[in-house]
Amino acid sequence: MNSLIDEWKYVSSSKYFRLVFIGPVIAAIFFGLMFSHNQISESPVVVIDEDHSSYSRQLISKINASPNMNVTNVYASRLSPEILLANEQAVAVIMLPKQLELRQQQGLSTNIGILMDNTMPSGLTGIRTAIQEIILTENMTLSMTRLAHNGMDAEIAKGLVSPLSLQQRMLFNPTTSYVGFMVLGFVNIVVLMITTSAAGSIAPRLRQEGKLFVNGKSPLQLWIRSVPYAVLTSLSLLLCYGLLKQVGGMRFEAEPYLFIIPLLVYAFALSLMGLLIGYSAKDLSKVNLRTNFVLYPSFLATGIQLTPLAFPEPFQIFAWVLPMNWLNRLIRGMAFRDGALTAYSQELGALLIIIGIVSLLIGLLVLREAGKAYPSWKPLVNPDVVPGSS
Repeated sequence: MNSLIDEWKYVSSSKYFRLVFIGPVIAAIFFGLMFSHNQISESPVVVIDEDHSSYSRQLISKINASPNMNVTNVYASRLSPEILLANEQAVAVIMLPKQLELRQQQGLSTNIGILMDNTMPSGLTGIRTAIQEIILTENMTLSMTRLAHNGMDAEIAKGLVSPLSLQQRMLFNPTTSYVGFMVLGFVNIVVLMITTSAAGSIAPRLRQEGKLFVNGKSPLQLWIRSVPYAVLTSLSLLLCYGLLKQVGGMRFEAEPYLFIIPLLVYAFALSLMGLLIGYSAKDLSKVNLRTNFVLYPSFLATGIQLTPLAFPEPFQIFAWVLPMNWLNRLIRGMAFRDGALTAYSQELGALLIIIGIVSLLIGLLVLREAGKAYPSWKPLVNPDVVPGSS
């Protein structure tokens, strides 16, 4: 208990107390506002209309009416795509060939070309789907019109032309907002960086002050010092998630009083991992360098910008040792999908296993150092007393 009180006193007067709230809050507000309207609803495209017919103008109007595309320019003749896509004024070029209307009236097939600039794939969001839907709808309309002109019933014509229809719906993030994964990941990374650095400096700081074993040689006296960092980290994360919901429009369906449970478990795992990483550091300056071994893998392999499914299986398995991997899964499950706490026993169990293994390793390190600092053996015979003398 003395160790816990001592650590609370230190934390309350340290920079960590301010950083763990100010840093993530600034990141949440800044990135939340920056990406609050990030959905690319109208990607700029240009059209090359070589047909110059009323039908080609109708197609251009339909393309421009799509919520995914905005026709910025229409050219009458072909130009090099390098010229049209220069200066990033457009992300795609749609080519309508000559005799488009004539071939349509004759019932002949026509190829419509689309050239897309894939140097920034995020700018093409929705274009492929949108142009396919326009072409599919146009084909069905033209086919049904011809069949109706030949005296066929409209419903029968629809069954022949399109016997199956697809209805799709995007769940949990229908607008593909970056706030729910990229911005949220930035906030989590900021908190991870601050917490692991602060918790990792506990042992080097106490060793430097000569207080590492002032309250005893039990590993518990060091383990319990992670409590303030875990509590403050959980509160900071919950505050930031609330700000992202209000500022950035992030979906968050879980009840805060329930979601604080997995946050606390995650924060304990993160704080103890920081404590383990920094335990043997010679001085405080070495701690931040060591935390990079958790920081960079957490950023790359836990599903912040890219789904873990995109990585080879060994990399996915490696991510299991990272607490943020399980936090991100809990967020996508409980917070976004409104899942029950009991449905995520696997994620909570993984965090508890991490806590157990890290606590065991910390205990072994503490006991080893305590044994070297305070050897327990004593000589059984007094060397100053000669055996047999009175």
